[in-house]
Amino acid sequence: MIARRLAETRARVDAAARAAGRDPSTVALLAVSKTHPASAIREAYAAGQRDFGESYAQELRDKAEELVDLGDLRWHFIGHLQTNKAKYVARVAHAVHSVDDGDLARELAKRVASQGRAPLRVLVEVNAGIEAQKAGVSAEALPELLAAVRGLPQLELRGLMTMPPFGDLAVARRVFDRLAALRERLGGAAALPELSMGMSDDLEVAVAAGSTIVRVGTAIFGARE
Repeated sequence: MIARRLAETRARVDAAARAAGRDPSTVALLAVSKTHPASAIREAYAAGQRDFGESYAQELRDKAEELVDLGDLRWHFIGHLQTNKAKYVARVAHAVHSVDDGDLARELAKRVASQGRAPLRVLVEVNAGIEAQKAGVSAEALPELLAAVRGLPQLELRGLMTMPPFGDLAVARRVFDRLAALRERLGGAAALPELSMGMSDDLEVAVAAGSTIVRVGTAIFGARE
């Protein structure tokens, strides 16, 4: 079942890329495995998936331990991260998509340094939908945060992430376009190669707006447990 859903989702991403005049290989599929068991991740891995997204630090820690035998599996942390839990993420994550303030960036850098690992890839989360309840840095504060991340050699700045309001594709498209425009003003793809945006319900509009990473959970794994 998961293998079939994974293939269907990849086909959706590829079709969306072609419809936008893009090479499908320029859009990565991140399988959001949060709240799903390690067995489901193993099933997706067996079907060829390598990038998995988690939103809770301790859940990521525990799954990484359980699946340590899958040596080329890449963990992406995509949820809100408190500084006191950064140690769990810095130890195992391939990338963190949700850096939203300087304190968190510095804590991640400190934890990476203490483990002597290669620089951790990070994306800065932007509140491009300007929602009070959403995490993410404001557009106005974004340049300062980008400069802070670039000043930490233990981190590798890879791009930007956002989450639009749920349920309205027209609004989602405006939010995605806003993030893409912000990237252009701040150096374009050369400076910020990745745009992490789009989920199960809106991945087509995200790809049309320039997303390079879509974060898909329900369409692959089904409803959360």
